[in-house]
Amino acid sequence: MPGRRVVVEADGGARGNPGPAGYGAVVRDAATGEVLAERSESIGVATNNVAEYRGLIAGLEAAREAGASAVEVRMDSKLVVEQMAGRWQIKNPGLRPLAAQAAGLVRRFDTVTYTWIPRERNRHADALANAAMDLAAGVAPQVARDSATEAQAAPPADPTGRAETHGTAAQGSTAKSSWEPRPARTATRLLLLRHGETEYTAQGRYSGRGDVPLSDRGLAQSGATARRVAGLVDSVAAVVSSPLSRCTTMARIVAGGLGDPPVVVEPDLIECDFGEWEGHTFAEVRERWPAELDAWLASPEVAPPGGESFVEVGARVGRAVAKLLAGYPGETVVVVSHVSPVKIALRDALAATDAFLHRLYLDPAGLSIMDIWPDGGMAVRTVNDTAHL
Repeated sequence: MPGRRVVVEADGGARGNPGPAGYGAVVRDAATGEVLAERSESIGVATNNVAEYRGLIAGLEAAREAGASAVEVRMDSKLVVEQMAGRWQIKNPGLRPLAAQAAGLVRRFDTVTYTWIPRERNRHADALANAAMDLAAGVAPQVARDSATEAQAAPPADPTGRAETHGTAAQGSTAKSSWEPRPARTATRLLLLRHGETEYTAQGRYSGRGDVPLSDRGLAQSGATARRVAGLVDSVAAVVSSPLSRCTTMARIVAGGLGDPPVVVEPDLIECDFGEWEGHTFAEVRERWPAELDAWLASPEVAPPGGESFVEVGARVGRAVAKLLAGYPGETVVVVSHVSPVKIALRDALAATDAFLHRLYLDPAGLSIMDIWPDGGMAVRTVNDTAHL
């Protein structure tokens, strides 16, 4: 009816970036929280940001059809919220036509406001988007449908529109959550290792794509880690490593203590590209790039100058984990990587918010262990164990 105030919750994503993509949108009555409309669609191969904009557009169209005059848009995409609010420039030319289409719809309402919310408060739209992504990827979206049912039964969104100030949640995990016991033998077990110490590690410098070798201390840590891993497992199918030498060196040392299983290099496990910050300390970055650092700390969608965002790293890590599950079902794999990929894998397994990325500390040669079952269930058994050092 005319004069209706509504809340649009929208989300989108891709299995990979780009990859099979889809969006979801929900329109709620602002006063009661009643669901007035849902929209969900698979859009083929696209990027996360394109899918998020498509979700916004679908939500605005549905709000118009519901007779709304005032709309509050709630999304967990910091990029879309800030760009549509006019606070961030739209630098990606591929997003400009979508932003223009959304702006055209906005002009048909009396008022439209934008609020960033963490992903756990966007569960309904997230579940619809995941169902659409499953369809785009040719996967039956049963888990996403279950999540959507749960989200519909949840209390309505906060009517005050107050958003939390910390990071967004991990990109749309559809893993089942349950206390139901599962046989450990059917899980793929990942032993996640951060590489040993390097010169940059000891000096507290950003170390991304630069191929900084292990220090003498890092080599000693690798040997101690090899002995610890050998004492924890009966057999390992493979040791999978980032392509950088500080990881491949440690991987070979660990493999040597395990009877020399194959060492496999996985490019998607490489560290985040820190761009112009490479080799600088945090204090140096704070002094030279204060605004860029604040933006990076505030949003996983922001990259260091000339570098890579955590959203982009997350897409790589998701691909890497998927390859491990497909290649080593029910087996144990040692993964030697870096701070950012290991943190992101743990964040996703724990369904944590992105604030986790800046709060978890991983020591050089720290060991974390997680199990992943064929039905998507996950269990994190150990985080940053350093008892062997």
